[in-house]
Amino acid sequence: MGIVGLIYRRTLIGMLISLELIMNGAGLNMVALNRFLLPNDTTGLVFALIVMGMAAAEAALALSIIILIFRRYLHIEGEKLKELKE
Repeated sequence: MGIVGLIYRRTLIGMLISLELIMNGAGLNMVALNRFLLPNDTTGLVFALIVMGMAAAEAALALSIIILIFRRYLHIEGEKLKELKE
């Protein structure tokens, strides 16, 4: 669902939400793999926490960039922002 949304979304906010779905899916995959392969080990849980931290940092940075783009160009459609020159 995340990759399809990333390909077909037109706005940057929709692309960001799709990217967050991909990151959350990766974290869930790590936790599930850890649960079934090594139930007494916490390595998968630690990696999932790292993925969650990276996703939060990526979301904060992406939202700030999207806000700056909106203030400058008054739209956030990805098709119209092919060149970010002055």
